[in-house]
Amino acid sequence: ASLEKDCDFILIDCPGSHTRLSQVAHSLADTLITPLNDSFVDFDLLAHVDSEGEEITSPSIYSEMVWSARQLRAQAGLKPIDWVVVRNRMGAQAMVNKEKMQRVINKLARRIGFRTAPGFNERVIFRELFPRGLTLLDLRDIGVKGLNISNVAARQELRDLIKALDLPGVKVNF
Repeated sequence: ASLEKDCDFILIDCPGSHTRLSQVAHSLADTLITPLNDSFVDFDLLAHVDSEGEEITSPSIYSEMVWSARQLRAQAGLKPIDWVVVRNRMGAQAMVNKEKMQRVINKLARRIGFRTAPGFNERVIFRELFPRGLTLLDLRDIGVKGLNISNVAARQELRDLIKALDLPGVKVNF
């Protein structure tokens, strides 16, 4: 609450687990971004599917927690949470599992009310920057001048995500 008057955005990074603190953070969110690795193991955090990976059998505990956060916001007269699911660490190859994931994500989005945004492919640059606590936006600051084609593509993925989030007052200009 003390940061709110001085900040345009407050980013809270929390685990997708059901704890009291996580629930409070979710209920405070105007925008909720849920990264989802491109696997049914991770998808199980959002919903359970049948053995073929085609039909949704039930929402997961995480989706139910988000539903609860949405209800708390509605009761408080706040605007609804803009829930955005972003696929993360996708492989470059066209795989059957990748297509199946897209279909079931689209079904779940219609069922429980989130939208999807462009995500990120599996890239070495992300693995290199993470242990140093850096992002693509820090490359110039650490003296990286020329970017290879993979880094350029990663920056475009980031631009696409930021544009899709449609955050108030945010223009993509990097």
